[in-house]
Amino acid sequence: MSRSLRPNRPPPPVPKPGHVKVVRTMYKYDAQQADELSFDEGELLYITDMSNTDWWRARCGKRSGLIPSNYVGENTETIDCPMHEAAKRGNVSFLNECLDNQVSVNSLDKAGSTPLHWAAHGGHIECMQILLNKPHCEVSVQNKLGDTPIHSAAWKGHADAVDLLLEKGAQVNIRNKDGKLPYELAKDPDTAGKLRLAAGMPRALSGDYGDEEDSD
Repeated sequence: MSRSLRPNRPPPPVPKPGHVKVVRTMYKYDAQQADELSFDEGELLYITDMSNTDWWRARCGKRSGLIPSNYVGENTETIDCPMHEAAKRGNVSFLNECLDNQVSVNSLDKAGSTPLHWAAHGGHIECMQILLNKPHCEVSVQNKLGDTPIHSAAWKGHADAVDLLLEKGAQVNIRNKDGKLPYELAKDPDTAGKLRLAAGMPRALSGDYGDEEDSD
């Protein structure tokens, strides 16, 4: 494909922050010119600029360059919500790679959850710390179930994750769509007690906790 042959049509919209297109290559590509990007099969490409219809700018690791746009459609597989996958699995290196390539720390998946929801759900403290140290990370955003990250951490019994979220100013008076506050989901008495105090309520007797039926 010659880069001199550009159709006279308006460029596609540039991806919004948090909607960086991430794909995994199915084949190797060898750059034909100095400003193009070479990559091997199975590598991740972060598409950062789609303003040129025929040649998109992409990053692969610490390298960047142009790739033919038709290659992306025909020879790659799209990875939806890559940062959520990293946070869900506690994959610190992949999480950092996503952040380095401008994937938004507050991006949402189909459930309306942020990467912080998933890191808290899994009790992945290092991932949580990385996310929470990013400017503008939303600590108390609600997903489609109305849960905030501290709801998720309390429900799954991750006391350290609850402590970290409290330290970062997580709101504890938000009810989810079942009308539950975070402390009402906690099965550990100490964690529930901390959440009650943070919500301005007195600690209850330990026997008041752990009566709800466990669910996954």
